[in-house]
Amino acid sequence: MDAFNDLIRGVRAHGSLFGSSTLSPPRALHVVDGAPLTLCTVLGGAGWIVPEHRPPEPLRARETIIVRGPATFTFVDEVGTRAEPIGYGEHCAAPEQGGTRHRRGWTDRGGEAGTGHGATTLIVGAYPVRGEISRRLLDALPVVLRADAGGTSDAVLDHLAAEVAVDTPGQQVVLDRLLDWMLVCTLREWFDRPGGEPPAWWAAQRDPVVGEALRLLRAEPAAPWTVAAPAEHTGVSRSTLAKRFADLVGEPPLTYLARWRMTLAADLLVEQESATVADIARAVGYSDPFGFSAAFKRVRGVNPSEFRRTVAGASPAAGRPVPARTTPVGSNA
Repeated sequence: MDAFNDLIRGVRAHGSLFGSSTLSPPRALHVVDGAPLTLCTVLGGAGWIVPEHRPPEPLRARETIIVRGPATFTFVDEVGTRAEPIGYGEHCAAPEQGGTRHRRGWTDRGGEAGTGHGATTLIVGAYPVRGEISRRLLDALPVVLRADAGGTSDAVLDHLAAEVAVDTPGQQVVLDRLLDWMLVCTLREWFDRPGGEPPAWWAAQRDPVVGEALRLLRAEPAAPWTVAAPAEHTGVSRSTLAKRFADLVGEPPLTYLARWRMTLAADLLVEQESATVADIARAVGYSDPFGFSAAFKRVRGVNPSEFRRTVAGASPAAGRPVPARTTPVGSNA
């Protein structure tokens, strides 16, 4: 099992295209939801992403910036613009709900908005994050992540541009999948950028020995693993695997396995409400629920039952699947 596949699985677009809107300066669009991940790209024109408490980032044609929440940010034509920020992200923009004539999957081709000097066509997609597994991906990302134009995501942009220019049945499903494709391409390019510092698991999974050991541990977390088993499978000694694993991943194999089991358990406690703690313990490789509870508390700081109650009583962002919101995009300010 690919570590990146595991982590990205709970990050999915679902009705999450904020919109494609052609905007004329001066403009300032304030994204107020603070989604876990928000992808911004311009098909034409340029602007600036201004995150909270962070320096402005230029966004030129066909470049992409990903902003990690919960901080909000603003898209402006120029830093210090005189435009009054238009806040969006809290209410649906469908006309029947009091919004503008825009809706998901549209583009504003009419009027002065698309013809003014310096007009910019902006696409924004927000991503909810499901569970503790995918939150490990967020932990590996900076607040602002940039992917320059010219990478593999350019082909996706061409498809996005064509799709938002029309209004056809099934369009939102297509746009969601294109945005997912765009996100994966952007993250892969950022992790592989020259001189970059990708998370340890990204480089480790490409190592012929450690990568295979990671796949084994992740594919069968409930198996009674010892260091000897993956070492034998990969054709190296236990000491060689232990050292190589620790050097590349940053911790010994069984320590990594214990944390991975607790991450899986945290999601199972939320997703399988009828399962007992003993059921969850067996699912992640513990025959003794008391030993599992002690291990869970050691890693998570609370016992499994307390964790389940806390998440059940918290907001969606605390751990349950977060539904994407339908959100308006302002026209030119």
